[in-house]
Amino acid sequence: MQNLKITAIGNSAGIILPKEVLARLKVDKGDTLFLVETPDGYRITPHDPVFEEQMAVARRIMKERRAVLRELAK
Repeated sequence: MQNLKITAIGNSAGIILPKEVLARLKVDKGDTLFLVETPDGYRITPHDPVFEEQMAVARRIMKERRAVLRELAK
């Protein structure tokens, strides 16, 4: 578990993530993180959950309509 302190950043507030946390998330300065509300609290992730859901739907449609997509590709 990591303890994070909220600090003032201009007129906003922010947290500073230690190097170890950035390495585990595989992110660096300038990358975007997403704060996702879960039943147990909040989760910080580098993956956009909305995009992941859209891709899951696209994969399902591509699998179901494989023959149609092959014909269109010709």
